[in-house]
Formats: sequence, structure tokens, C-alpha cells
Amino acid sequence: MNRVRIPIALQQAVMRCLRDKLHLAHQHFTARFPEPKIVYQQRGTSAGTAWLHHWEIRLNPVLLIENQQSFIDQVVPHELAHLLVFHQFGRVPPHGKEWRWVMESVLQVSANRTHQFEVSSVQSKTFPYRCACQQHHLTVRRHNRVLRGESEYRCRQCGEMLRFLTNDNN
Repeated sequence: MNRVRIPIALQQAVMRCLRDKLHLAHQHFTARFPEPKIVYQQRGTSAGTAWLHHWEIRLNPVLLIENQQSFIDQVVPHELAHLLVFHQFGRVPPHGKEWRWVMESVLQVSANRTHQFEVSSVQSKTFPYRCACQQHHLTVRRHNRVLRGESEYRCRQCGEMLRFLTNDNN
């Protein structure tokens, strides 16, 4: 895998944000939380993921470099909130009321479920699918699952099954 080199100053900024937000959590819960391991191996269009049982945060190095401070301000607290919620409340919905509360009341950050970063540099090939109301773009992984008969997908708007658009049925 081709590794992206992250400038040390950017890594330090990530750690500074993480430690600042952990400090807020320590104060609010009057409890000590270990510092999560930060791994720069998230791929695709996801900015980050929290690995709950490993107490680890995985960050997308390309999106971090492209978006720097806004990435740090949004993504680091977002993923830390997932770890804190799991520690305090156990397994609950990923962006449920507990997560929103930790984001806003404890970490003092807007509780946005998704990022709005430009993803063209990290986006993989997609495949066109159609339902009754719109065209969809499925990832290679989802497209292959459809081809193998392992999955089928429905539109969230109209509920119709998605159909692959081959060249002969555009």
C-alpha cells in the first residue's frame, strides 16, 4: 500500500485536539480515559472510524492533508465521541442521542454525522444503478455483491430495488 506521509506538525495538531477534547471529557465525567491510539490508515471517502474495542481512531491521511484544520476540528472529536459513548453507555446507536450529547455538551462541537469534504481525490470507481426516482452510484464492493447475488439494494426515497445500468439499458 502506498503510504501518505503526514507532516509532523499536522500529527501534532491532531494530538493537541485529541488531548484538549479528552481533557473536557475528564472534567465532565470526572474520570480518566486512556489516550486512544491514532492510526492514519482509513481509506476511501470516510474521514475516520472509531474502533471501539481497540480504543483506536483511524483517520484518512489524504482527507486530513487536504482539509487540515477543519478535518481536525470536526473528525477527531467525532471519532473520540464514539469511543467515549461506548465507554460510558455501552453499545448504542452510532449517532444517537448519547453521541449527540457527548459531541455538543461534553466536547463542545456541533454534532454532524457526516463530513462535507471534497472527496474526488479518494473516491473509487462507481457503477450506475437506477430506481423509479433517481440514479444511484454504487461502490465496487457493493456492485460486486449484487453481481454475486449476495446483496440487493433499495432506494431510500421510493423503496424500489436498484437495477444496474448496463450500456444496453441506459
